Amino acid sequence: MDQRVCVIVGAGEGLGRSLAAAFATKGFAIALLSRSEKGSAAALEAARGANPTAKVRFFAGDATEAPALEAAVARAATEMGGCDVLIYNARGDLRYKPPLQIEYDELRAILDVEVAGALAAAKAVMPSMIEKQRGTVIFSSATAAFRGSATNPLYAIGKFGLRALAQSLAKAYAKAGVHVAHVRLDCALDVPVVRKLMAAKFDPRNAASTDDVAQTYVWVAEQPKSAWSNEIELRPFTEDWTF
Repeated sequence: MDQRVCVIVGAGEGLGRSLAAAFATKGFAIALLSRSEKGSAAALEAARGANPTAKVRFFAGDATEAPALEAAVARAATEMGGCDVLIYNARGDLRYKPPLQIEYDELRAILDVEVAGALAAAKAVMPSMIEKQRGTVIFSSATAAFRGSATNPLYAIGKFGLRALAQSLAKAYAKAGVHVAHVRLDCALDVPVVRKLMAAKFDPRNAASTDDVAQTYVWVAEQPKSAWSNEIELRPFTEDWTF
């Protein structure tokens, strides 16, 4: 029996690494996409370490270039033998400024990676999922998808768009057998960049373990059709709820 295939777009050293390991452990073949293989080195190593028998490959793909990303994801699915689970884990930059100081090129950039890139990845694999009447698409998101921001409006605009896309895809194609979920992470993640940014102020009790978060993604992918989730929020037990 062929391995099920999980395609992860945005497979870096944080959540991408944990997702690669979690799905490899469950017996999935793993296709990892990012701009460079160096950027996915930790995820490649984690997947291979979690399951030495799993097929694990890297494919170059830039989430800011939608047509090229669609082609890259389609190539990954074709060469891996299909796509059973697609995870879109790319995100735009955090740029702190008030809304009226947003530049048009910044707005286009955030929409490219958060919305156009997500749509491109979905367009690459969902038609085949619809034809087979099965498949799961999961979008990694954030608190920003649920509220605007006075200081970081670009990120909120991008995540609002991603959430709308996820809901729209779910409403359009659930009856065709495709499960689409939007995972909202209402917390800081325990990842290298956060540890570096917070330095001595970092407390792992106040951040979500990416290994633990990845287990929820596996759970979503295994939900039975009679009880699917679309909107999921995750936070550590210490988190102050922000809405």
